[in-house]
Amino acid sequence: MSSDSPLNYNYETLAVTQPKDYVKQVEMNRPEKRNAMNQTFYREMRECFRQLAVDGDCRVVVLTGAGKMFTAGLDLMDTMGLFSGDLEVGRKAMALKQKVSEMQESYTVMEKSLKPVIAAVHGGCIGGGLDMITACDIRLCTQDAWFQIKEVELGLAADLGTLQRFPKIIGNDSWLREIVYTARKFSSDEARERGLVSGIFETREAMLEGAMEIASLIASRSPIAVQTSKASLLFSRDHGVPDGLNDVTTWNASMLQSEDLMKAISAAMQKSEPTFSKL
Repeated sequence: MSSDSPLNYNYETLAVTQPKDYVKQVEMNRPEKRNAMNQTFYREMRECFRQLAVDGDCRVVVLTGAGKMFTAGLDLMDTMGLFSGDLEVGRKAMALKQKVSEMQESYTVMEKSLKPVIAAVHGGCIGGGLDMITACDIRLCTQDAWFQIKEVELGLAADLGTLQRFPKIIGNDSWLREIVYTARKFSSDEARERGLVSGIFETREAMLEGAMEIASLIASRSPIAVQTSKASLLFSRDHGVPDGLNDVTTWNASMLQSEDLMKAISAAMQKSEPTFSKL
């Protein structure tokens, strides 16, 4: 559903543009900090994707990083402030739990928006970067991209989504446990071999062109059909087949009455391209 209020995409840590019809590009924009993720970033991610969810001019999002790499992950200097103060241990634990839940929502919001998100990774994708891209629908990267689930090296367990979403993306549990427990880096070729990414490009420019081509094709499809499909895929990921079938039947009971269905059928018969209304 579109918002009737003007949408404001002015952020400190994100740059939002519209390079193609119905395609928004959200770029992490702290290149001087290697796009390290501070508390302002986490808050702005939540705000941004909640707006994108109701933006009738957005059907697909391409997620990128400015500068030499996709992201260095968590901004450690910024995060140290979360552990300061003289609260007693129980109250500090409750405050930290609330803060981590908010940070988790900064990536979960990409799923809740139902707008497909394409991650386009170049250079390093470290720690929180993996949490982020595992919440995306499609993942592409450059040949020189590399990945690292770094948290164990820092004395932590990854807690923003990697350990929950990554197992649903790839089919090799042994390999996943290896890269989690060792915190070793892995290459773009290894990422594709294991199923994390679906495409590798020689340069960042070629990758962005490829991402925009996919995004434009998705944007040309019925937004109702695309978002219903995403909702059903997410539900089925977390439920059994019978529940998933029941869920998509409920969705399609409404979608089969949509004007988009008749437009798509008519265009197919006339060998033309359909035009779908904004949501």
